[in-house]
Amino acid sequence: MSVLYIAVPLAVVIAGAFLAGFIWSVRRGQYDDVETPAHRMLDDD
Repeated sequence: MSVLYIAVPLAVVIAGAFLAGFIWSVRRGQYDDVETPAHRMLDDD
């Protein structure tokens, strides 16, 4: 039971880090254009 006092806060910190990374990447424009990469493969000739 005492392991929960370490595991739960650690999981919250890790989840917060992933959320911060996702928000950072959205603000930097990583997900602005989701259609072009799919079509770029077809136009590579």
